[in-house]
Amino acid sequence: MALADPAGCAKGGEDSNPFPDIIELNVGGQVYITRHPTLVSVPGSLLWEMFTQRNVRSLARDSKGRFFVDRDGFLFRYILDYMRDRQLVLPEHFPERGRLQREAEYFVLPELVKLLAPKLSEQNSLGDDPCQSDPEEPSPGADAARSLSSAVPPGSVPAEGRRAGFITIGYRGSYTLGRDSHTDAKFRRVARIMVCGKTSLAKEVFGDTLNESRDPDRPPERYTSRYYLKFTFLEQAFDKLADAGFHMVACNSTGTCAFAHEQTDDRIWTSYTEYVFYRE
Repeated sequence: MALADPAGCAKGGEDSNPFPDIIELNVGGQVYITRHPTLVSVPGSLLWEMFTQRNVRSLARDSKGRFFVDRDGFLFRYILDYMRDRQLVLPEHFPERGRLQREAEYFVLPELVKLLAPKLSEQNSLGDDPCQSDPEEPSPGADAARSLSSAVPPGSVPAEGRRAGFITIGYRGSYTLGRDSHTDAKFRRVARIMVCGKTSLAKEVFGDTLNESRDPDRPPERYTSRYYLKFTFLEQAFDKLADAGFHMVACNSTGTCAFAHEQTDDRIWTSYTEYVFYRE
């Protein structure tokens, strides 16, 4: 749905309210259409301050005349939902509670900040902290592990607090075999390093180098095969696994061959390899 004349948002009517009843917003590139009473439903909030002023021309606009707010366009949907009915309803295993709390603080919504804060401290943001171990079923030595945390380097996990489990690393590599069996310099080209295993273990080992965009709402106790790493050096992944106490227990590989050019004998070999690591 689009307004026939977005620029008409700036035109004041003959009444005392310079804003139309239907308002079109551009928040970080995401377009929202809502009613003026919704935007001013929380007195003292940032949106209330913006849309109760008389000087409409002071508000930023985009190229189509929509009011522009330079914030996270994805998270704004939850801000707007809260302003409609004063309730916080989030998807199950929502991974961005910390960022949403920051947005609530920016828009000056103290009640929403309070609704977010208890869950943030109770669940430790459930995904915002990428290096946390599995929060369920604490081990008998958990208290001892916490007492030793000050002596453990940042980003590592004490041996007493480590959980056993498997992590599988998969990658595709390719190389070109040309005339006289000379191998091309790009023979180790790696497209993407995949990570399969329990979410809590993957986050513990790889931290902020783990890309979760393909499976963003996966809870700590569930398994995934859709994570991948933000780097393409296989040895870097091995180093991180070794530092976390994992050892390789199995490996398998497959390969295919195709002609690189129809006019030559050059061939491209592509392989897919999986390495299985285990920690006791």
